[in-house]
Amino acid sequence: MKRFDNINVIPLIDVMLVLLTIVLMTASFIVKDNLKIELPETESTQSYVPSEEAPPVYIHIDQANLFYLDEQPQTLDQIHALIMTYKTTQNIVLQVDKQANFGSFVKLVDLLKQHDLNNLTILTKSKKG
Repeated sequence: MKRFDNINVIPLIDVMLVLLTIVLMTASFIVKDNLKIELPETESTQSYVPSEEAPPVYIHIDQANLFYLDEQPQTLDQIHALIMTYKTTQNIVLQVDKQANFGSFVKLVDLLKQHDLNNLTILTKSKKG
């Protein structure tokens, strides 16, 4: 019987690199949504792709009217203190639960407008999908 002194691992490495590539490609498409915000539906929704050059700041309002800045719970006063440091060109993405009070949304938009933060994107979901 012939004895194997070495194993050719190049095919194994090739397979592992392909698997790693597949995992990395699909992992970038996984959306994390820890806040369970249900967006209102609209008929003319367009796909939103955030800029890679200037990443946006995400502000959320959940159904209990609690505010979150980049998924961290904040009061409106804390958000006010943080947005004072933003440049007027800062991109801001608003995600507001459809059950949230409209008054909470208006307070937040008014606060942003007071500081000339006008690059707002309000996310909704499409009725079609």
